Amino acid sequence: MAAPSGRSGRRLWAALVPVAVLCLAARAAEEPSTAEFDVRPGGEVHSFSRSLEDYTCTFTYSAQGGTNEQWQMHIGVSEDNLLFSCSVWRPQGKSYLFFTQFKAEVKGAKIEHAMAYSQAAVGGQSDIPLKQEEFEITETTVSHREGKFRFELSKLMIVAKTPRDEL
Repeated sequence: MAAPSGRSGRRLWAALVPVAVLCLAARAAEEPSTAEFDVRPGGEVHSFSRSLEDYTCTFTYSAQGGTNEQWQMHIGVSEDNLLFSCSVWRPQGKSYLFFTQFKAEVKGAKIEHAMAYSQAAVGGQSDIPLKQEEFEITETTVSHREGKFRFELSKLMIVAKTPRDEL
C-alpha cells in the first residue's frame, strides 16, 4: 500500500507513521533492537541488516561525497506478533551524502505502510517526506525510483504485516 497522495495526505501520513512505529516499539513482545552503523560514501554498494524473531530488515545503499555518517536501524515486533517495524535514519536529521540508490527490504512480512524522508525531524523541525514519485513501495521493499530520486535521504520507515496463522 502506498502513502496517500496530495499535500494533506502526505501530512497525515507523516503524522501517522511515526506514531504507529512508536506504539509498535512500546508494545514489542521481544526487546526491540536499535543498532548504529556507518553510512559510507565512495559509490560502492553497502548493506546493513538486523533480525528479530523470524523477521529481517536490510538497508542497501550507495552514496557519494563527504565522510562516514552515523545512522541507526530500529526493528520491533508487536506484542500480538502481527506487525514488524523497521526504521532507518540519521539521528542528526539531515544527511549530507548524495545517495545514488537505496533499498530497504523486509523478510518474513509484507509491507503495509512505508515512507521515505529527505530530512528527519530534529531540534523542533519536522520530517520532510520525499515526493511520491521519488521512491516506490512493493510488498517487501522501499527503494529509490531511477531518474526521479533527487539523491537526498535521511530516514525510512516501514510497518509490515506478518503472516497470520489461522486456526
